[in-house]
Amino acid sequence: MDDQIPVIDVSMKCLDKKRSFRVQKRMHEKIDDYAEYDFTSIQSSALNVFFDLSQEFDSFEDLLSIIVLIPKVFFDLECSLYLLREGQADKVATCFDACPLPNRDPDSLVFFSTPKLRDNSLYLPIKGNKQLIDQIPFNPPHGLMGVLEIMPAQDLSRHERLFFEKFANRVGFQLHMRMISKKNREHLQFIKTLVKDIGHNVIVPNMFFKLFYRRLEANIKALGELKNELQAAYALNEDQQIMAKMEYIHNGLQEHYAEIYRHYEQTSLFLETLLRRSHFEQGKYVLERKACNFKSQIIDPQVQRYSHEFKEKGIEIALAGVPDQEIEVVADPGLISQVYANLFSNAAKYTREVDDFAGNRVKFISYGWEHKPDYFGPDRHGIKLNVFSTGSHIQPEDREGLFREGFRAGNIGKEQGTGHGLFFIREIVELHGGVVGYEPTPLGNNFYFVLPLTGQA
Repeated sequence: MDDQIPVIDVSMKCLDKKRSFRVQKRMHEKIDDYAEYDFTSIQSSALNVFFDLSQEFDSFEDLLSIIVLIPKVFFDLECSLYLLREGQADKVATCFDACPLPNRDPDSLVFFSTPKLRDNSLYLPIKGNKQLIDQIPFNPPHGLMGVLEIMPAQDLSRHERLFFEKFANRVGFQLHMRMISKKNREHLQFIKTLVKDIGHNVIVPNMFFKLFYRRLEANIKALGELKNELQAAYALNEDQQIMAKMEYIHNGLQEHYAEIYRHYEQTSLFLETLLRRSHFEQGKYVLERKACNFKSQIIDPQVQRYSHEFKEKGIEIALAGVPDQEIEVVADPGLISQVYANLFSNAAKYTREVDDFAGNRVKFISYGWEHKPDYFGPDRHGIKLNVFSTGSHIQPEDREGLFREGFRAGNIGKEQGTGHGLFFIREIVELHGGVVGYEPTPLGNNFYFVLPLTGQA
């Protein structure tokens, strides 16, 4: 028995007369157009199958396959699809496994916004909806999203060329809608990820304010008690003892205030970085690259931020090749600062005591950098930035998933976490054109990232 859906009420909505007439007019124009086209049954079937399969297959790659296979399956013609982007073209052709290289110099490939017959190929422009053209991820030149190449074309009749022009129009519509849909899905996923980033890098660390305020409150209360003592001290001649106590409290207030102010500066930096308007407008992280001193502007503030936590947990800080000058890499200071914040946060959680080479018990972290000549190819040098902590090695079966969203290794014990920190690191480093990695060392674990010295992604 079919499931029954009860309807409580029905509202009446009449068609708008002007809109209805406009739609009917276009229907009759299309009826006349198709009568004039006089497509054969095989041509009509090709269009119908293309439309049906475009709705059936969800992925963008499947749509590309459908586009180039329709001419092949229905008309035994080879087909190539060129998707344009910023002066480049991605080519999809009806070949399998290893496709042959283009038979002409790529520099000679010039596409036009009108159909062209050239070198036994029919080149058909693929355009999208003019009103929605700004919603795709790139700015198409003259509204041209791509080009469809049909070959051999020298024996195609005028009527057959017309058919493929109409086919290219339908290809343009489907590609455009699929690109918008893909961008919207990526945009929504980005917003979800951004919310996690805000929670992980801003909201959770901001909870430390509560601890700092409690300390400040305790010192202020002690200062009030001291005031009462001072009022009675003149009769007891305890001036020196009271002054020493006042000095101690005053120093404590200054120390806690400095802690709060450093935390405020970092929280403000992260808020301004994560909540940039450009992130939301483009649906992805947008870098604001600047030349910066990695040590003084990025690393040192994060070391200061976590130094109290390191001290409370008995973790020493050992330096190993720390940059103290301008380095060539150009980066987004706010986002790279959060990369270091995540690495130091993990170090504070997972650093453990081990035996050093002399048999002494040690517990420390270290950070530094090293040049990596030709790391990204000939004359494309990199800089490797390391954050090391002592402890047992991450198991080999866990290492491959370390930088995946939501993944947590088996050595976490009872430490709380979301598995988002390392994923965020990978996302930001790759956005800079770099790579992330993990390597076990004799005394513990080293997490690193390598950035190109050119600063170009």
